[in-house]
Amino acid sequence: MRETERLLSWFRASARELPWRTEPRDPYRVLVSEVMLQQTQVDRVVPRFEAFVESFPSLEALAAVSEQAVLEKWSGLGYYRRARMLHRLARDVVHDTGRLPDSASALEQLPGVGPYTAAAVASLAFGEPVPVVDGNVLRVAARVLAMTGDPRAAGGRRTIADWVASLMADAEPGAVNEALMELGATVCLPAAPTCAACPLSLGCRARVLGSPERYPPPRKRRAPTDLHWVAACCVDPGGRWLVREVVDGPILRGLWLPPLAELSVDRSAVEQALELVPVALAETPVELPAVRHSITHRRIRVHPIRMLIGTAGDGDRLGRWVNPDSDGVPTSSLFKKLIQINRL
Repeated sequence: MRETERLLSWFRASARELPWRTEPRDPYRVLVSEVMLQQTQVDRVVPRFEAFVESFPSLEALAAVSEQAVLEKWSGLGYYRRARMLHRLARDVVHDTGRLPDSASALEQLPGVGPYTAAAVASLAFGEPVPVVDGNVLRVAARVLAMTGDPRAAGGRRTIADWVASLMADAEPGAVNEALMELGATVCLPAAPTCAACPLSLGCRARVLGSPERYPPPRKRRAPTDLHWVAACCVDPGGRWLVREVVDGPILRGLWLPPLAELSVDRSAVEQALELVPVALAETPVELPAVRHSITHRRIRVHPIRMLIGTAGDGDRLGRWVNPDSDGVPTSSLFKKLIQINRL
C-alpha cells in the first residue's frame, strides 16, 4: 500500500470527531476553527467553537454584531487579537463579495489570515492542493525525512511543503493535510511517539535510525519577561465586582478586568489599589496571596487587594459592576483566578 493510502486509511479509522469536521465542509466553520486553534489546544477550542458558531452561524451574523459581543464569546480562549481580526475579516468580506475567497493567495489578503490559515481553509474547504505546515506536520515530516537542518527555516519549510505536495499527487489535498495534522497531534508526539501505530512508520527514517525524538531539534525560546501587577478586587455587598475595559498596552486590550496597574517598588500594593479605586470602603483592604498568570513569554505575578465597599453607587463612575457567576463580559482567565483567591 502506498504511503498516502496508508495515511488516509489510518485517518478514516482513527480521526477524532470534532465539530468542524462536518461534511460538506463549511468554509466559515473551517475558518473559525483554524483561527481558534492557533496557539490553543483542541480540548479548549471545542466548547468555545460550538458556542461561537451557535451565536454567529455565518460571516453575515458575525459582521452584524459589535466587537465587544465577539470578544465576549471568545472569552477564555486568549490571544484576543485573533477575535478582533476575525470580526474585521467578516465585515470586510460581507461588505465586498459576501463570500470567502477559494484560493490561499486570495485568503491571505484578508485581515489576520497568514499563510498557514490561508492554506488550511483553501485545502480543507475548497480542495486547493496547497500544503499546510503547522507544528504537527513539521514534526511528522522532520522525522519521516530525518531532516538534519532546521525544518522551521525557509529552506526546511520548502522541503516539507514539497514532501506534503507529493502525498497529494493522487489524493484529496484537504484530507492529506488534515491526516498529517491529526497524526502529529495524536501519534507522532513530541515525546514518546507511538511509532507502532503510525501509518508512515515503514518509511520513517528517524524510526529506522532509532531516534525519532531527536527530530526536529529544539527551537530557541524567547527569554521570559517577569511582570508584577496589583489588582484592586473591589466587591459590593451583592458580590458584584468592579471591572474596567483595558484600553492600553500590548496585552489584554479590549477585555474587562478588575482595575490593574504595574506594581511600584516605592509603595505598598494596598496604597496603589486604593489609588486605582478611590471609594469609601466598608472594611480595611486586605492583601491576598499573589496569583500567577502567563501570557506568551510574559510571567505575571498579580497581587490582589480585597476591597469591600458599602454601596455600589460609590463606584459607578469608575467602571462597570458585574456578577462574576452570571454576567457575560469579554474577560481573561486571570479574572477567574482573582475570583477564586478572593473566595478562599
